[in-house]
Amino acid sequence: MPVTANHIRTTLTAYLDQHPEDKREIDVIRGLLDDSDDLTSRKTSPGHATAGAILVGPDGRILHIHHNVTKLWLLPGGHLEPSDETLLQAAGRELTEETGIPPHVVTPLGEVPLHVDVHPIDANPAKDEPAHQHFDFRFLFRTTADIGELQTEGVSDAAWRTIDEITDPKLRDRIATALLDADSDAVMNGQLPLTEPWPTADW
Repeated sequence: MPVTANHIRTTLTAYLDQHPEDKREIDVIRGLLDDSDDLTSRKTSPGHATAGAILVGPDGRILHIHHNVTKLWLLPGGHLEPSDETLLQAAGRELTEETGIPPHVVTPLGEVPLHVDVHPIDANPAKDEPAHQHFDFRFLFRTTADIGELQTEGVSDAAWRTIDEITDPKLRDRIATALLDADSDAVMNGQLPLTEPWPTADW
């Protein structure tokens, strides 16, 4: 079953429980849902949902892609597809498609987005798309894998970047806090934190 309006609404409620300071932005999305706008369709204006992946590698760096259309370094992500049953699944699919990293080596850190970002998108006459907004549901993932085969029609390059290179201060702080919490839980459970290199024998 494709992503539904109820699923988006439930996700927003769970997100606000964790981040009540974002209520003003989330109320904009809720208002469109109340108006019965289909936020799963890229044709919906003044805005629609997208899904993004914040992928953290074993050394704590964040994966970025160089987008062919915008010519910018961005987090992996994109529009929803009918095959997506959840926003989290959409984020994972986009990550795999764009970076070639298989899903079995990627682990989501929770089913609630770490960040919901509302940002403007310029008009695209080639696709007959007016200026609109993206409501980007960004989920946090971890992996021990490296970059695979890129989706060259949409992505020209990919690179691991330090958390300091995340330009949005709110997102940067949330990533850092989430990783610290995850590593604290790992230590309490007798596991090694993934942000530290795996120890090797001193031969």
